[in-house]
Amino acid sequence: MEPFDPSIQDFLAGRLWLRAHTPFSPKMIDAHIEAGHIKIVPGVVASKGKVSRKRYFCNRCENDQPYRFTTFECVKCEGACTYCRNCLKMGRVSSCSELITWTGPAPNYPTAHTMAWEGMLTPLQQRASDELTKSTEAGRPHLVHAVCGAGKTEILFEPIHRLLLLGKRVCIAAPRVDVILELEPRLRAAFPDTMIEALYGGAETAYKPSQLVLATTHQLYRFRQAFDTIFVDEADAFPYTADETLRKAVQKAAKKNAPIHAVTATPSDALIALTKRNGAISTINRRYHGYPLPVPRYASLWRYEKQLQKGKLPQKLEAWTKERLQQKQPFLIFFHHIALMNTALPYFQQLDNRIQAVHAAHPDRKQFVQALRKEEVPGLLTTTILERGITIPNVQVAVIGAEQRIFNKGALIQIGGRVGRSSQFPTGDFVLFHHGITYAMDEAKREIHRLNKGGVRDE
Repeated sequence: MEPFDPSIQDFLAGRLWLRAHTPFSPKMIDAHIEAGHIKIVPGVVASKGKVSRKRYFCNRCENDQPYRFTTFECVKCEGACTYCRNCLKMGRVSSCSELITWTGPAPNYPTAHTMAWEGMLTPLQQRASDELTKSTEAGRPHLVHAVCGAGKTEILFEPIHRLLLLGKRVCIAAPRVDVILELEPRLRAAFPDTMIEALYGGAETAYKPSQLVLATTHQLYRFRQAFDTIFVDEADAFPYTADETLRKAVQKAAKKNAPIHAVTATPSDALIALTKRNGAISTINRRYHGYPLPVPRYASLWRYEKQLQKGKLPQKLEAWTKERLQQKQPFLIFFHHIALMNTALPYFQQLDNRIQAVHAAHPDRKQFVQALRKEEVPGLLTTTILERGITIPNVQVAVIGAEQRIFNKGALIQIGGRVGRSSQFPTGDFVLFHHGITYAMDEAKREIHRLNKGGVRDE
């Protein structure tokens, strides 16, 4: 067998990487290609389509939608070249691009791992953890349907630990970066001896043999047959549910016959039906501390948009915010639109100039959330980007314009799930300020009441 560089093996194993972006020298890569340890995969391939039109396929993200490709005059090709716009943010993949993947000996991962978490699971958590472990061993998909604050992450610890002890490689994927940022410190604390890597936009790539990978689902475009088990946290969240290429990315990143598990508080009917056919479901309808889910209360806020645009906070909203500030309770105020939120921000800052606003593209989102956690800011205005994946003790929550379409049943349940997650502060206010009550509001309220009464779906 030809010799190889272990650092290249560690980095490329399971990855599908742009050759032009590799951190290793071209000479080293060429030597490993010649030795048969690295395989070249074309970036974008073309085939004949209908009416003599070409059809394109991206080998990185597996996009095949014609409107997501662009053809241009390429200096390198000296002619027409087509690139994929679906995964463009990860570096352009085009007809003349080369992707590389490891085909040499598979790396051997450690089998000695410590699980340092010393908490105790509730009987419901323990049952779900045991059932998830059995499904993992049987290689079948499993859905953990657990209410917000049920302690879903802790349920994963034992199944993950068992996989690590067998030298398996594990991935926890989530559609949103905030979920990964929340999970990373908890997983590092739970598995202090395990090589863990967190992958999301802006994160530094580690060039080490990471055995436990936390990644946004977008990052899985860069993997192929890498993981022995994948756990998809918040499996019902946007954009994962709306983008077929993200779901393909998860499947592509799993090894053959590797189970893909889903974890969420608000699974869709389609996800439940699919799991029933192919796998198993565990349901937890109680929070780990035993207290019920917060039930939303309704508060009318007529013509709130016009009032904000005229430079005035609606009286009820101002009173609610002042009460939170006086009682020194952290808060999240959800808006349906960035422009309206930005319009409102200066008027909230007149009450306390430390209040900030965040959204998906905000450059300081991570820092502002940390500041809220550290009590350096009293509260945040936010879009639905923070509807899940964030735990702030004693946080109080308000939704402005709860009647808007973006606040569907699932979103409202997730937003309310930010309240009362801590055993020290198991209750709190969850108010829906509205300009008219919607079916979604009532459906969310009924679902929360049903779960609090112990009712579960017949699964």
